[in-house]
Amino acid sequence: MITRKRLATGAVALLAALTAALLPTSAAADEPVAKESPKVELVLDVSGSMRAKDIDGKSRMSAAKQAFNEVLDAVPEEVRLGIRTLGADYPGPDRKRGCKDTRQLYPVGPLDRTEAKTAVATLAPTGWTPIGPALLGAADDLGDDGATKRIVLITDGEDTCAPLDPCQVAREIAAKGIHLVIDTLGLVPDAKTRQQLTCIAEATGGTYTSVHRTEELSRRVKQLVDRAADPVVTPVGTKGTARCVDAPLLKAGLYTDRETFGEHRWYRVDLLPGQELRASVSVSADRAVNNDYGVLLRAVTLHGREIVRGSEAGDGRTDVISTGLRYPKPDLDEGPGDVKPAAEAVCLQVSNSFSAPPSVKTTPGMPIELTVDVVDGPSAASDVAAFGLGRGWWLLGVLVLAGFLAGLLWGWVSRWRVAVWRTN
Repeated sequence: MITRKRLATGAVALLAALTAALLPTSAAADEPVAKESPKVELVLDVSGSMRAKDIDGKSRMSAAKQAFNEVLDAVPEEVRLGIRTLGADYPGPDRKRGCKDTRQLYPVGPLDRTEAKTAVATLAPTGWTPIGPALLGAADDLGDDGATKRIVLITDGEDTCAPLDPCQVAREIAAKGIHLVIDTLGLVPDAKTRQQLTCIAEATGGTYTSVHRTEELSRRVKQLVDRAADPVVTPVGTKGTARCVDAPLLKAGLYTDRETFGEHRWYRVDLLPGQELRASVSVSADRAVNNDYGVLLRAVTLHGREIVRGSEAGDGRTDVISTGLRYPKPDLDEGPGDVKPAAEAVCLQVSNSFSAPPSVKTTPGMPIELTVDVVDGPSAASDVAAFGLGRGWWLLGVLVLAGFLAGLLWGWVSRWRVAVWRTN
């Protein structure tokens, strides 16, 4: 009986030891989660037009291959890179097949430079230009995890597979909120190509670059890959409301949202006495819009009293338009040390006056980017913010003084001229 009890006790102890070895310890569970490595997918146009020999006396395809080799040698170790092609396989006239001609040439992951260069070396200009399907494929390749994601599209022509509009595809990708940026590079682009690639880039907060030389292509792609490896700020998605009382409370940071034509959206920031609120907003006109448009950013109290505003207007360009404001909250007089000052809720209203032709889709809304910063308020009168920047009082004082001096000078000149006239 004693022997059986000892065997049972030993078995239980052994099982407990094995369980403790297999399960993670509490210390390991408390360790911070490793940051996701940034992901980049290079999307290369291999359509028939890439045979044109107008970049440094060689074909566009040769220039792209040379640039790719230089870029692959310089990819940072922490970047997971992939390559996708469009128009690389089907040379025939069947439009339906040609518009499905996109595939992943090299999977997104740790880079084997020799293998990636070998894959690129086998490419030859072949078929159609299905940019829209290629962007959708690239977005799937990158996934929807928390990593920084960037698509770099390199093409020499506009999409040939409408009605799947690549600009609309880019808007839909941006609307998913997965923080995927698309940068576009046009090889010797014409006006239509430039317009389409600009629209794709602006829809996701990316950039467009026109390229005419191999060196330019290589340098720009390197810059974009490096930018993915070391992003400056990762925007945080938020959603403004129709009323300030329901608005999301924002801390200092960079936020993204979408706003339909002519919409007003509210956000809220808490501001302590002695602090200064600095805010700016940018609206990207990522589709065709009518002439005459603008953006308004207002700081308002909970009771509806306007504190300060910033506004900007444009005419005739589909581009990014921005404005900003500053609001220094005066510091309180010194009181009892145990009294904590109360924060003031400042409501930020973002409005736009964009409109569009009836044929333009209004959904999803246009991308907006809102920057909020809260800093220590000005302590010296030399800081113009101490006079209420945005309210115009200091400017009014300068104008009054200038008008007074100009009046004195004009009166003196007039009296002198009258005296000379009487003398003569």
